[in-house]
Amino acid sequence: MRILRPVILAAGLLLLWQLVVVLSGVPKFILPGPIPVARAVVTHWSSLQGHLLTTFSEIVLGLIIGTVLGSICALTMFLQPLVKRWLLPVLVVSQAIPVFALAPLLVLWLGYGMASKVAMAVLIIFFPVTSSLYYGMQRTNRELLELARIMGARPLAVLRWIVIPSALPAFGSGLRVATAVAPIGAVVGEWVGSSSGLGYYMLHANARMQVDVMFAALLILALVSLGLYFIVDKFVVYILFWEKTDGSV
Repeated sequence: MRILRPVILAAGLLLLWQLVVVLSGVPKFILPGPIPVARAVVTHWSSLQGHLLTTFSEIVLGLIIGTVLGSICALTMFLQPLVKRWLLPVLVVSQAIPVFALAPLLVLWLGYGMASKVAMAVLIIFFPVTSSLYYGMQRTNRELLELARIMGARPLAVLRWIVIPSALPAFGSGLRVATAVAPIGAVVGEWVGSSSGLGYYMLHANARMQVDVMFAALLILALVSLGLYFIVDKFVVYILFWEKTDGSV
C-alpha cells in the first residue's frame, strides 16, 4: 500500500488536471493538458537534462552548505549565550528581507554562475536549520543534565550524549523544511541572472510562449524536489530510529 499510495495520488492528480483542461475549455497556450506536457518532456529532454543537472547541483550544494553553517551557528549560540544575543537578531532580520530583493545583489556580487544560486539556497536553508537545532538543544531535559552534572560528566560528553540527541527530532523537522524550500532559492537566482538551470529554461520558454515546455520544466523540478525530500525524510527517520515513523513520507 505504501508503494501504491503515491501512484494512486499521482494518477488522481493527473486525472483532475485533465478534467480541468477539458471541462474549462482553457486554451493550450494558457494551460496545456498532461499529455502535451509529457510530450514536451520527451521532445526537449536532451535540453532539459543539462539544465536539470545545474539546478540539482545548486540545490544539493545549497542544502549541504546551509545545513553545515546552520548547525555550526546553532552550536555556537548554544555554547556562547553572548554570541546568541548578538547573532539572533541578525538571523531574524535576514529572514525578514525577501529573497527576491537579495537575488540581484547576490548575482552582482557573485556573478551569473552557480555561486550566486547556491548562496540564495543557503540563505533560505540557513534559518530553519539554525533555529530548529538551537531550540531543540534548548529543550534538553533538565533532569538528565542535572544527573550528568552530579555524575561528573564532562561538558563535551554532555553535549555529545545528551544535548545533541535530544535536539535531533527538532533538527530533523528543520531539515525537512529546508529541503522543501531549497529549490526556491536556486530557481529565483536563475530567474534573476543565469545561463543555465531549470529556472533559466522556464524563463526563456515563457518568452517564446512555449507553455508546455514551461510546464515540463516545472514538472521535472517538482519531481526532483519530491525525490530530495523523500531521501532526506528517510535519512532523518534512519538517524531517529527511536522515534515513531508514522509521520514520514
